Amino acid sequence: MLIQPSQMGVALLADIAAAEPGEGLVVWWLGQSGFLVKSTLGRVLFDPYLSDSLTKKYQSTDKPHVRMTQLALQPDKLRGIDLITSTHNHTDHLDAETLGPLLAGNPNASLLIPEANRDFVAQRLDCSVDWPTGISDGESLTIGEITIHAVPAAHNEIERDSHRRSKYLGYVVQLGEMTVYHSGDTLRYPGMSEYLRDFRVDLAILPINGNRNERGVAGNLFGDEAAQLAHDMRAKVVIPCHYNMFRFNTESPDLFVDTCRLLGQPYRVPQCGERVEVSPADR
Repeated sequence: MLIQPSQMGVALLADIAAAEPGEGLVVWWLGQSGFLVKSTLGRVLFDPYLSDSLTKKYQSTDKPHVRMTQLALQPDKLRGIDLITSTHNHTDHLDAETLGPLLAGNPNASLLIPEANRDFVAQRLDCSVDWPTGISDGESLTIGEITIHAVPAAHNEIERDSHRRSKYLGYVVQLGEMTVYHSGDTLRYPGMSEYLRDFRVDLAILPINGNRNERGVAGNLFGDEAAQLAHDMRAKVVIPCHYNMFRFNTESPDLFVDTCRLLGQPYRVPQCGERVEVSPADR
């Protein structure tokens, strides 16, 4: 039986519309690594995967992507999005079946991608190669009132193109006084926490599905590693992601929770579709 989101469809859309972030942020987990962040300065949709494209693609293969959580939203129903991100080219972070309807319904939204992936993105989305907004690690840019800083991600290593641009990124997004770090898919690498500490992150979003060779796919942080990274980078609050989507590539959040408690690291573990509020007081 599929895990039911705490809110879905019309109810979730109504909650998104009604939420008042004030000086803080309101956040909804939409499954896998997808998060909607709402602030008075704009709405950011991180790495949405709102389709069954991978389940269909890998049906009857040795890597069946059997869905665990029911789809929270149809992508064509979301409106008012200012910025959509893709941290890398894997389909659960760059899904044409999700992004096509989303972009059609949000024609003024910007799509942020790693510059190294521009040609691939244009081909997958069947869009002009010049249209997406590209960024490379170490760079910053501003879209409207939203400032983004690009951070390397190691999935499983920091992989670069011929121009030395990272193909896997995390994004530090500044919305006024509030800062969100979405790591994308990553393992920890030397100097990572020290680099991120300078951004004074209010909310860190980190994967916890781990890195198991027998799965045959690139890995991520385990729950205890995500909790330790959040603590070491001094994140005010951390939320786990990249679990409870596909049966072959998931882990329980229990290790994450236990380690956060041991370290005294503030955390939230929302259900898919659940609202989480992060305020300046959480600092």
